[in-house]
Amino acid sequence: MILLKYAIKRLLLLIPILFLVSVVAFGLVRMMPGSAEMAYLQAAGIPPSEAALQSASQELGLDRPVYVQYLEWIQKAVRLDFGTSYINNKEVKLELLGAFKNTMQLAGCSTLIILIISIPMGVLSAVRVDKELDNINRILAFLGSSMPSFWLGPLLVQLFCLRLGWLPVQGMGDWKNLILPSITMAVLYIATYSRCLRNSLLENINKRFVTYSRARGIPEKKIVMNHVLRTSLIPAVTTFGVNFGHMMAGTAVVEVLFSWPGLGRLCVSSVGSRDFPMIQGYIVVMALVFILVNLITDLITVALDPRMRESL
Repeated sequence: MILLKYAIKRLLLLIPILFLVSVVAFGLVRMMPGSAEMAYLQAAGIPPSEAALQSASQELGLDRPVYVQYLEWIQKAVRLDFGTSYINNKEVKLELLGAFKNTMQLAGCSTLIILIISIPMGVLSAVRVDKELDNINRILAFLGSSMPSFWLGPLLVQLFCLRLGWLPVQGMGDWKNLILPSITMAVLYIATYSRCLRNSLLENINKRFVTYSRARGIPEKKIVMNHVLRTSLIPAVTTFGVNFGHMMAGTAVVEVLFSWPGLGRLCVSSVGSRDFPMIQGYIVVMALVFILVNLITDLITVALDPRMRESL
C-alpha cells in the first residue's frame, strides 16, 4: 500500500513536469537555425521560390502566432497526437512508436549483456580484492570506460564484419544484427556498474551483520550471495536507473553507425530536415521515459531495502 501511494504521487508529478518539457521543447525547436519551410520544399522537390515558401508556411501552420501553434499542438499532444511529419507526411506517433520498439530492443539486449558481465565482475573483484583477478577487472574497467562508442563501433565493424566476416555490418535483420551495436553500447556501462558493485560490496562486506553471520558458521559464499549482494545492489540499481534514460537518448551515434532504425537515428534525421513535429514528439517521449525509469528504479530500491519505506 505504501509503494502504491508513493507511485501514484510520483505519477501525478508527471503533469507539471511534462507541461514544462512541452514548453521548452516547443520553444527550442522554434529557435533552431534554418527554415522548416525550406526543408519541406526540398523534401517535396519544389523549387524554393518566395511564393512557394509562403505557401509552405501557410500549409504547415507556421504563419500563425507561436502561442497559437503551441496551444493547437498541446491539445493534440495530451491525446498522444503529435501531428504529422513535415517530411514524409506520416503520423509522428506511429513513427515514434516504431522507432521506440527498435531502440528498446537494442537497449534491452545491451542491458542483458551488462548484467551478465558486470555482476560477476563486481562480485569476483570484491571477493578477491587487490588480487590478480581484481587487478585484471580494474584494467578492463578502465579500458572500457575510455572507449567512446564512435570509436569502438567502427573498430568492431572492421574486425568482425570486414575482416572475419562473422557478422552483418549494418541494418536490422535477425539476432546477428543486434550483437555489435549492443556490445558497443554496453562496454562503457559494464565498466561503470562492475566498479560500482565492487565498491558497494567492499563497503558492506565487513559490516556487523556480516560478522554475526560468519560467527554463526554460515559459509562465506552464502553470506555474500544471500545477504551482502542484495544490499550492495542498491547503488548499482540507482545508477542504472539514472543511466538507462541516457542509454536510450544516447543511442544516436550507435544507431547511425549501424543504420539501426531507432529513436536516435530518427531524431538526427529530423533535426537535419527541421521536422518540428517529430523533434517535439521525440523530446516529450524521452522525457516520459526518463521519469518512468526513475520511478521504477525508486520502487525497486525500496523493495530491496525495506528500511527506506519509513521515509516515504
